[in-house]
Amino acid sequence: MRALSPAGQALINDIAQRHGFSNDAVLSMLESVINGNGSMAQFNHPEFAGAGQWMRGGMTMVSDMFNNYLKGRVDSLCSELSNVVANQPDLVRSGSFQSQSQNGGGYGGQSQSSGGWGNNNAQQQGGGNFGAASLFVPPAPGTSGDWWPADLRWPNSTGAQNGVRYAYFAQARRLVIDVGGTVTVYDTLDHQIGGFSQQQSVGGTLSFSSQYGLIDVASLPVVSSNGVPPQAPFSPAPAPAYAPAQPVWDAAPAAPQQDVFASIERLADLRAKGILSDDEFAAKKAELLSRL
Repeated sequence: MRALSPAGQALINDIAQRHGFSNDAVLSMLESVINGNGSMAQFNHPEFAGAGQWMRGGMTMVSDMFNNYLKGRVDSLCSELSNVVANQPDLVRSGSFQSQSQNGGGYGGQSQSSGGWGNNNAQQQGGGNFGAASLFVPPAPGTSGDWWPADLRWPNSTGAQNGVRYAYFAQARRLVIDVGGTVTVYDTLDHQIGGFSQQQSVGGTLSFSSQYGLIDVASLPVVSSNGVPPQAPFSPAPAPAYAPAQPVWDAAPAAPQQDVFASIERLADLRAKGILSDDEFAAKKAELLSRL
């Protein structure tokens, strides 16, 4: 995440104090809300009882399924951060990655909350009053602040979870995935991507849904990795299919005129089949004609 501006740091300190979470937890949730385009969050932090989900409109899921008090606090925090993000220029973009799963089956025993503290005073005091002041330090001149290649510009959809970030560019037919700082650009071919699934229990595999069903990301052609195109595999030149030990005409005895022309026709067939080169054919033809 980009560095906070002084005003942004003051706001995070205020939100953390009012909601009873540490600055680190609030910053972690802020990044999750930003990655969810301000309307949802998929988070994982010890102060939120580990992994969970939040969606604007009243859905809150935490791993501690019977802790309604925590669910209410998380919902209130996410709602306020959503208001903060909504007032930030260039933080929210159209589209979202909506399909995420863990351990092959989503959040399993986690529970949902339909509101709880969603309308308490803490929600109304923070993000709505932040206005258009910059939450982050502006990026250096000449840089966009985005993590994907600059030539791709604006993605149709972005998302992140568990250290993996995604950006999908439908018009350019490109999918960019950042895993541990390695940014890989994939060619999406003719796939129309609608969502992603991340399964942690099977080697951390990544899949996406398209008009052809659920597709493994690893099946897509790689365009570049950290800006470097993939190297083409080395292919040694194939061995010649036929290499005669000696010219086929060496053992042929001298022939009368009609046999000379027949021999030339046979040599022409050998040249057509690639057994003789043009130079070899011409040399032998001249030799045969000299016998006439």
